[in-house]
Amino acid sequence: MENEAISEAVVLDIFKKTGALLDGHFELRSKLHSPRYFQCANVLRYPRIAARLCDALALKLRRGCDLGRIDGVISPAVGGIIVGHEIARALDVKCIFAEKKEIPGELDAAGKPVTKLVMRRFAMKPGERYVVAEDVVTRGGRVQETIDLVRAAGAEPVAAVVLVDRSGGKAAFDCPWFSLMKIEAETWEPSKCPLCAAGGHPVHPGS
Repeated sequence: MENEAISEAVVLDIFKKTGALLDGHFELRSKLHSPRYFQCANVLRYPRIAARLCDALALKLRRGCDLGRIDGVISPAVGGIIVGHEIARALDVKCIFAEKKEIPGELDAAGKPVTKLVMRRFAMKPGERYVVAEDVVTRGGRVQETIDLVRAAGAEPVAAVVLVDRSGGKAAFDCPWFSLMKIEAETWEPSKCPLCAAGGHPVHPGS
């Protein structure tokens, strides 16, 4: 299973069959609105399927990047934790994760607390080399935040991997990165969302 490549069509079918691809009116982590939502927790709740997908993603990483020495895999909590754990298993290294922390006194446009990623339970050492792992990216803010945390510790972000690139290939990071599936789901700024204009209210079910 570890050496099995998987086509994007098969990945999409797995997401549909596990209830991980939802249709409706959603607010994404990026604050954009969309009629489709990848709830990766629904596919990752099946350990053997999670292992199969992440093994295929790790294989794609190995084939596409000269990794050299890898000391660990780091993920942003919470959506990326299982992906990071499985990628670390496939690479036979440790896994760690960054956690969200509210910035006192700072609110976003919707009046919700602004958060940033911080290292609470783990520490990276200067010179260590990490792969960053996440479940889904739209704009990729959390992945880039995690990359920045690695560099701030004096460590090196060797590459990033995600299960689903829902930017359609538009997201970009300052290190090599790989996805198991690329799909461009329609998104709108909240002020331009036709579903809101029709009287709908978005939900944010979580990754």
